[in-house]
Amino acid sequence: MVIDIQKGTLLEALKVLGSVPEFDPLLESDYYEGKVKNKVHIILLAKVDDKVVGCKIGYNKHKDGSLYSWLGGVLPEYRRHGVAKALADEMETWALNNGYAKIRFKTLNRHKAMLAFSLKNGFDIFNVKPKDELENYRIELVKHLK
Repeated sequence: MVIDIQKGTLLEALKVLGSVPEFDPLLESDYYEGKVKNKVHIILLAKVDDKVVGCKIGYNKHKDGSLYSWLGGVLPEYRRHGVAKALADEMETWALNNGYAKIRFKTLNRHKAMLAFSLKNGFDIFNVKPKDELENYRIELVKHLK
């Protein structure tokens, strides 16, 4: 499988995220636009045979030298084929080339595959925020770039 990573638009990313089960339901596109508007950001799309099968969106949220990896996902039928890794590697390269020293993100305790993927790829847990149920605890991770 040949995976092509390229820059894309927010609408393209939201279209693929609309088919990722973990993002059901998506909010109105204005909400997402408001998060990245007037901020340095990157929107990456993963394509296989010209079909968008995944995306990754990051922006300068914290203004502390970190890129916040905000949203991302891969269609279920394309998981375990290196798509998420290709997106993550491209985001890291972009972050390094644009002066970022680290990448940060949050996930929920119930997203075990995302946690395992992140830890395997060099991220460290730096904070846990309790919520109503254990599965909804927010887990914050960071990766220091070379």
